Amino acid sequence: MSPSKIVLAYSGGLDTSVILKWLQDTYNCPVVTFTADLGQGEEVDAVRPKAEALGVEEIFIEDLREEYVRDYVWPMFRANAIYEGEYLLGTSIARPLIAKRLCQIADETGAGAVSHGATGKGNDQVRFELGVYALKPELGVIAPWRTWDLNSREKLLAYAAEHNIPIKKKKDGGSPYSMDANALHISYEGGELEDPWTPPNKDMWLWTTDPIEAPDTPVEITLGYEHGDVVSIDGERLTPFQVLAQLNTLAGEHGIGRIDIVENRYVGIKSRGCYETPGGTILLKAHRAIESITLDREVAHMKDELMPRYAKLIYNGYWWSPERKLLQGLIDQSQKPVNGEVRLQLYKGNVTVLGRMSDSDSLFDANISTFEDDGGAYTQADAEGFIKLNALRLRLGAHLTGRD
Repeated sequence: MSPSKIVLAYSGGLDTSVILKWLQDTYNCPVVTFTADLGQGEEVDAVRPKAEALGVEEIFIEDLREEYVRDYVWPMFRANAIYEGEYLLGTSIARPLIAKRLCQIADETGAGAVSHGATGKGNDQVRFELGVYALKPELGVIAPWRTWDLNSREKLLAYAAEHNIPIKKKKDGGSPYSMDANALHISYEGGELEDPWTPPNKDMWLWTTDPIEAPDTPVEITLGYEHGDVVSIDGERLTPFQVLAQLNTLAGEHGIGRIDIVENRYVGIKSRGCYETPGGTILLKAHRAIESITLDREVAHMKDELMPRYAKLIYNGYWWSPERKLLQGLIDQSQKPVNGEVRLQLYKGNVTVLGRMSDSDSLFDANISTFEDDGGAYTQADAEGFIKLNALRLRLGAHLTGRD
């Protein structure tokens, strides 16, 4: 491959800083950098001077925070998506948007290839490249980690030092964690985390207070829902990103959202990672609460059956696939009646539902569910026939008991 120009997904961290220089030297062509502000914080501010110092002339730094939460995070939470029972997909869901903008910037700048900093052992290479092939299949893709000999973080640090590329290190001078942050979460891999028996360093966590040290006084919040999405906190209407940012702050103060897991990567490797998803932890709990009173039983159960498939599609990089889009249409249709409010308590790492209500769409009928006199709203004698019909196959098969 001999592209005349390359668009690099550039974070300014160790990997992509080294990749930028390596691409320039290896392909002897201009490299365009694209940095997506997805809510990762102040590190975005340092990207431009780093790229300029390496001679980059076309630098794209874009505020995609609202688009990210509105068009990617919110649709995912409508599905209650969670991978392998614990992971809220914070890294996975950011990749489709980055892939889309890589393709669009390649169009705008006349680039023939795109590049990324994902390793050949991980999921992100799959997510980025499936996105590119789905959206602009004629583009070339350059994945340095699959071709170069800089196959360790120590070699990357040595390369950076040789070429005067500034890299942020830990205080002890060792290589930093492999970290990824956006408005939904921050992840940590590498270092002592590569031993699944070793607990993470207490100083590693950046977004959340240690639950033991969290405030001794709980806080209550009320989330307002429209069609499955949070639109307000304590009665104040907010944009999608504003909702998530505020929930991150509240949950982080109360030690909510830490997990330490070993997950199954798409490429077949088991990987240990630590994640902080404070606002997302609240969102999952609250969304299931509002659905509990607004969704029909069979619709709710069908969503639960489809959710692992949907979550796996996102984890494995198939956001732009026809099957994910088909599932999304079904999920979004189910959310039309998901309107109302959920009241929650935040306390020392826990989220507790205190109440849920929906003035217009609640299917909860206290007159029927009450243990007191329901005034004839429900005829209990009807249950006998219901039970006997459902027991029919069990009764017919009873004479076969003991044959096995």
